[in-house]
Amino acid sequence: MTRMTVDDVYQHIRGVCFKTGPPGLVGAETEWFVVDAADPGAHVAGDRVRSLVADAGRPSGGSRVTYEPGGQVELSSAPFGKLGDLHAALDGDIAHVRDALAPDGLVLAGHGVDPVRRPVFQADHPRYACMRDYFCSGGFTDAGMAMMCSTASVQVNLDIGADDPDASRRWRLVHALGPVLVAAFANSPLRAGRHTGMRSSRQAIWTELDPCRTLPVLRDGADGDPAEAWTRYALDARVMLLHTPEGEWVTDPGMSFLEWLTSGEPGEEDLTYHLTTLFPPIRPRGWLELRMIDALPEPYWPVPVAVATALLDDPAAACAAEAAAEPVADRWAEAARCGLSDPALAGAARACFAAALDALPRLGASGLVPLVAEYARRYVERGRTPADDTPSPTPPS
Repeated sequence: MTRMTVDDVYQHIRGVCFKTGPPGLVGAETEWFVVDAADPGAHVAGDRVRSLVADAGRPSGGSRVTYEPGGQVELSSAPFGKLGDLHAALDGDIAHVRDALAPDGLVLAGHGVDPVRRPVFQADHPRYACMRDYFCSGGFTDAGMAMMCSTASVQVNLDIGADDPDASRRWRLVHALGPVLVAAFANSPLRAGRHTGMRSSRQAIWTELDPCRTLPVLRDGADGDPAEAWTRYALDARVMLLHTPEGEWVTDPGMSFLEWLTSGEPGEEDLTYHLTTLFPPIRPRGWLELRMIDALPEPYWPVPVAVATALLDDPAAACAAEAAAEPVADRWAEAARCGLSDPALAGAARACFAAALDALPRLGASGLVPLVAEYARRYVERGRTPADDTPSPTPPS
């Protein structure tokens, strides 16, 4: 195995994580809690869910079905050239899973955080056990278990950009938009049956976690080469786990990736794996993963996908979004706590939604305009989010 240098890390990140060029693609991932309609406070066994979904066969739209450590179902779409095609395929695949669970009395629930049930670890892969042990050893037991087992999101995957200047522009814009997207789609005011004081408890949980791997890469208005920024972030982050040549999993070897690199041990495969253990709200993987959006109730999961795609891919909408989002680019904490009750974030969200609605027909996604407009009227124009609709449940015993 060839040993790596710091320059090798940069070249890998620049050539793989920030690979530019056509075509323009969009993808999405939706995570769902599985709830027993007859007993919403009870945990549903992961094996029961897996069996029902497996018996239904593969979704026809091409989405990959996986499971998070707490039993959350995740559907990851294929990449599509058109936003409307993505919506049709993923919507059908979600319905496929929903129909597979319904005869057993199970339903899919869209929340950023499980509002009632406490986290229960149901994963059997060694990676997740190592991740749990890492967070526990670092003093993040509560937040780590909550993140793995009690959170769910809508993730939007968009292209890096056509060339280096375009990639830098999109990188800056999507970081500026981060707090706006957190605020506009906040949907997790409850955790374990109690109000947390947050509109997006999910974002707050991620913020509480190991800051070397969960804070935004671009902070404090920093500019420059995105690949260099991601390289610094990756080198400074602690190594979460190692997968040895003997097939063993080792948790938290107690060093940063730079320290490991200095020892002369890691190779390119180790770097590739290390990058998958970093969880900033925007993660570059050859595309931009937007990871900051709470899971939403039906029928609204397509709205953040449509809005984010329009604001990055349509030139006029991107220009409007940049002007609206830059003044609130550092308001991550306010977005999680206040949602759109924060006046500055509410103003930015209204401007961004207006730009997105104007852009969607130009992107060939006129079919999504009514749903995005409905969401805007119900929430954004009123300074509200789905979190403001949530009643107080009875806490679990």
